[in-house]
Amino acid sequence: MKRNPLIPFALIAVLGIIIMFVFSFQGMHKSKELADAKKNGGKTTQTAAKPEEIVKQSCASCHGDQLQGAVGPNLQKVGGKLSKDQIQEVIVKGKGNMPPGLIPADQASKVADWLSKKK
Repeated sequence: MKRNPLIPFALIAVLGIIIMFVFSFQGMHKSKELADAKKNGGKTTQTAAKPEEIVKQSCASCHGDQLQGAVGPNLQKVGGKLSKDQIQEVIVKGKGNMPPGLIPADQASKVADWLSKKK
Protein backbone atom coordinates (compact mmCIF):
# COMPACT_ATOMS: atom_id res chain seq x y z
CA MET A 1 0.00 0.00 0.00
CA LYS A 2 1.42 3.35 -1.07
CA ARG A 3 0.98 6.46 1.03
CA ASN A 4 0.63 9.95 -0.33
CA PRO A 5 3.97 11.73 0.27
CA LEU A 6 2.31 15.17 0.45
CA ILE A 7 0.28 14.47 3.59
CA PRO A 8 3.17 14.98 6.07
CA PHE A 9 4.10 18.27 4.39
CA ALA A 10 0.47 19.43 4.44
CA LEU A 11 0.19 18.60 8.14
CA ILE A 12 3.36 20.57 8.92
CA ALA A 13 2.05 23.53 6.91
CA VAL A 14 -1.31 23.47 8.72
CA LEU A 15 0.44 23.25 12.10
CA GLY A 16 2.65 26.21 11.17
CA ILE A 17 -0.37 28.30 10.16
CA ILE A 18 -2.13 27.48 13.44
CA ILE A 19 0.95 28.48 15.45
CA MET A 20 1.19 31.71 13.47
CA PHE A 21 -2.42 32.59 14.35
CA VAL A 22 -1.88 31.78 18.03
CA PHE A 23 1.12 34.13 18.21
CA SER A 24 -0.81 36.81 16.30
CA PHE A 25 -3.68 36.72 18.77
CA GLN A 26 -1.25 36.83 21.67
CA GLY A 27 0.29 39.95 20.16
CA MET A 28 -3.12 41.58 19.80
CA HIS A 29 -3.65 41.25 23.54
CA LYS A 30 -0.36 43.05 24.20
CA SER A 31 -1.22 46.00 21.96
CA LYS A 32 -2.65 48.00 24.89
CA GLU A 33 0.57 47.52 26.85
CA LEU A 34 2.63 48.66 23.86
CA ALA A 35 0.39 51.68 23.31
CA ASP A 36 0.80 52.69 26.96
CA ALA A 37 4.58 52.39 26.63
CA LYS A 38 4.49 54.66 23.56
CA LYS A 39 2.52 57.28 25.51
CA ASN A 40 5.23 57.25 28.19
CA GLY A 41 7.90 58.06 25.62
CA GLY A 42 8.81 54.43 25.04
CA LYS A 43 9.76 53.90 28.66
CA THR A 44 8.19 51.15 30.68
CA THR A 45 7.59 51.60 34.36
CA GLN A 46 9.91 49.86 36.74
CA THR A 47 8.51 48.21 39.84
CA ALA A 48 11.77 47.56 41.66
CA ALA A 49 12.28 49.40 44.93
CA LYS A 50 15.71 48.21 46.07
CA PRO A 51 18.80 49.48 44.23
CA GLU A 52 20.01 45.89 43.77
CA GLU A 53 16.77 45.00 41.97
CA ILE A 54 16.90 48.13 39.82
CA VAL A 55 20.47 47.31 38.78
CA LYS A 56 19.52 43.69 38.07
CA GLN A 57 16.64 44.84 35.81
CA SER A 58 18.32 47.72 34.01
CA CYS A 59 22.09 47.35 34.21
CA ALA A 60 23.02 43.67 34.41
CA SER A 61 22.67 43.09 30.67
CA CYS A 62 25.63 45.38 29.98
CA HIS A 63 27.56 45.44 33.26
CA GLY A 64 27.12 41.76 34.19
CA ASP A 65 25.13 40.10 36.95
CA GLN A 66 27.92 40.74 39.49
CA LEU A 67 28.79 44.13 37.93
CA GLN A 68 32.00 42.52 36.69
CA GLY A 69 31.70 44.21 33.31
CA ALA A 70 30.61 42.81 29.96
CA VAL A 71 29.65 45.23 27.20
CA GLY A 72 29.81 48.02 29.78
CA PRO A 73 32.63 48.66 32.23
CA ASN A 74 33.24 46.93 35.56
CA LEU A 75 31.27 48.65 38.36
CA GLN A 76 32.42 46.56 41.33
CA LYS A 77 34.67 49.36 42.64
CA VAL A 78 33.11 52.38 40.94
CA GLY A 79 32.60 54.14 44.30
CA GLY A 80 36.38 54.46 44.64
CA LYS A 81 36.63 56.26 41.30
CA LEU A 82 33.48 58.42 41.17
CA SER A 83 31.40 60.30 43.73
CA LYS A 84 27.67 59.70 44.20
CA ASP A 85 26.85 62.84 42.19
CA GLN A 86 29.13 61.81 39.33
CA ILE A 87 27.58 58.33 39.24
CA GLN A 88 24.08 59.81 39.26
CA GLU A 89 25.00 62.14 36.39
CA VAL A 90 26.24 59.18 34.31
CA ILE A 91 23.04 57.25 35.07
CA VAL A 92 20.76 60.17 34.14
CA LYS A 93 22.68 61.64 31.18
CA GLY A 94 24.48 58.54 29.90
CA LYS A 95 28.11 58.27 28.89
CA GLY A 96 29.88 56.68 25.94
CA ASN A 97 27.64 53.93 24.57
CA MET A 98 25.29 54.09 27.57
CA PRO A 99 22.07 55.84 26.59
CA PRO A 100 20.52 58.37 28.98
CA GLY A 101 17.41 57.66 31.00
CA LEU A 102 17.67 53.90 31.45
CA ILE A 103 16.69 54.42 35.07
CA PRO A 104 14.14 57.10 36.08
CA ALA A 105 15.63 60.08 37.92
CA ASP A 106 13.99 59.24 41.25
CA GLN A 107 15.50 55.75 41.21
CA ALA A 108 18.84 56.96 39.83
CA SER A 109 19.59 58.61 43.17
CA LYS A 110 19.10 55.30 45.03
CA VAL A 111 21.27 53.41 42.56
CA ALA A 112 23.99 56.08 42.62
CA ASP A 113 24.07 55.98 46.44
CA TRP A 114 24.32 52.17 46.38
CA LEU A 115 27.05 52.14 43.73
CA SER A 116 29.05 54.89 45.49
CA LYS A 117 29.49 52.52 48.46
CA LYS A 118 31.19 49.93 46.22
CA LYS A 119 34.90 50.53 46.78
